[in-house]
Amino acid sequence: MISVIRKCNDLPSQSKLWSTRIMKIAVASEHRGFKAKDKILSLVRELHHEGLDFGPSTDEMCDYPDYAAKAARAVASGEVDRAILIGGTGIGMTIVANKIRGIRAALCHDVLSAQISRSHNNANILCLSVDLIATASMPRMIQTWIDTPFEGGRHERRVDKISHYEREFLG
Repeated sequence: MISVIRKCNDLPSQSKLWSTRIMKIAVASEHRGFKAKDKILSLVRELHHEGLDFGPSTDEMCDYPDYAAKAARAVASGEVDRAILIGGTGIGMTIVANKIRGIRAALCHDVLSAQISRSHNNANILCLSVDLIATASMPRMIQTWIDTPFEGGRHERRVDKISHYEREFLG
């Protein structure tokens, strides 16, 4: 536990992480994440990226697979660079997104998991839980995830293996 706390405290400052490339970032939710979605879209835009609303348009009950798949397909096709999905627990949206070829969706609960999902796993979708994560901690998690580059090296070999298995099993 001490090493995890130390790693969180050793995160690079915002200025060291700041991405100079403007990205298109899809943001989608289901009804439980609807209110957080608008705040996240605003944050993405404040960070000088293009935040695109992938639904839903109201907080009426809806089916998370529809919105998770829509955003994941946009990432996979190159229409957007990355996506952020917000659900009650985020588990279902993560499962759906990871069914799309080329997607590496990570369900993150803190800054460290958001950072490592990018630096080690090259995650292209961040999944968040409105039920399990304090709203106040989301902005730092999101900024860290957006700004953290993929380290490559030994991690690239592992991500390549994921892609290989994806091709092998999905055809």
